[in-house]
Amino acid sequence: MIPGIRDQFNNNFSEEKYQLFLTDLNSKHPGAIDFRVAETPIFIPKDFTQKVLEACESIVDVITKPGFKELTNRAIPKNENVPNENDHTDFIAFDFGICENENGEPEPQLVEMQGFPTLFGFQAYYPKILEKHFDIPQNFSSYINGYNEHSYLKLLREIILNGHDPENVILLEIKPHQQKTRIDFYCTQDYLHIPIVCLTELIQEGKKLFYKKEDKKIEIKRIYNRIIFDELSQVKDSLGEVVDITQLLDVEWAPHPNWFYRISKFTLPLIKHRYVPQTFFLNELKEIPSDLENYVLKPLFSFAGQGVIIDLDKKDIDEIKDPENWILQRKVKYADIIKTPDVPAKAEIRIFYFWEKGKQRPVAVSNLARLSKGKMIGVRYNKDKDWVGGSVAYFEK
Repeated sequence: MIPGIRDQFNNNFSEEKYQLFLTDLNSKHPGAIDFRVAETPIFIPKDFTQKVLEACESIVDVITKPGFKELTNRAIPKNENVPNENDHTDFIAFDFGICENENGEPEPQLVEMQGFPTLFGFQAYYPKILEKHFDIPQNFSSYINGYNEHSYLKLLREIILNGHDPENVILLEIKPHQQKTRIDFYCTQDYLHIPIVCLTELIQEGKKLFYKKEDKKIEIKRIYNRIIFDELSQVKDSLGEVVDITQLLDVEWAPHPNWFYRISKFTLPLIKHRYVPQTFFLNELKEIPSDLENYVLKPLFSFAGQGVIIDLDKKDIDEIKDPENWILQRKVKYADIIKTPDVPAKAEIRIFYFWEKGKQRPVAVSNLARLSKGKMIGVRYNKDKDWVGGSVAYFEK
């Protein structure tokens, strides 16, 4: 995106340097990185950063308006509405595709958002290792709004711990050591010293929860939640008898599970901005667009891309039995914009927003990025390709 810097990075790149970087990156937790790490970061000019943050802040405006909860109550499935919801989420992640406008200029387009954590621990560790092996220009940072590694981790620690002793705060997931994102769990544990606990390991006594540490029961006072409830509903029967975490329990959540649904695909039709593709609840659609090939149909209550209809025609819409649970969204057309040794790559940036207790608004702090040469971003579209996979964006200061 910045031709001079891109050419310099590509010219200085070597496969040997990349392999040394990967060896170093994997050395802390061998075998835990279960996804492809791209050969390059992305370099973002100031004007593009401003466009991304402008879009994010306009969405935050909607989320912070009085009445947002009432607007999004239907987003939460009735059997997954968890008591003791707080006033706001602790985290938001905004996914933007790097696209081009009609003048051929780079512009962001929102793909998705989630009131849920992402690789917050790994993305503090990964750029440090990257910078040991590759030259990153001095006036670029993977952090936003003046944050650095120290201030970022300090805020992350404050939000997740909320004043509790780390042993009373757990990272909760389903079979965490089998998850593709487990490297992030381990990095989070390194930085925050909190235990990683599987849902199957929870012990309930009344409304209190405990986990075992060396045969000693430790009370859980706060949960850093990494369980996606949609995934839980699919695997619950295979887990045996587990604690029902949707009941009223004497624990704090970070973030509260309801925010996963409130800030999600469900929110997209509420947003009107030039960097947010037009999105409609299917049941509120007054007229089916004549250019359906430029739209995608997404189920509201399915995640990780499941159930999405990409190559769309009117028959697909006519066959939907519950249109109130679907959205029609204008397609985001990623630009082949990242120059690589063979064909250019597409890119997506995920902006991290942290919401400090007592603050009126969350703040943008850092990011992750993904590179693709396939039809879509994702592993299955990028098999046997290089210069694709997980990455990070460096923003011009």
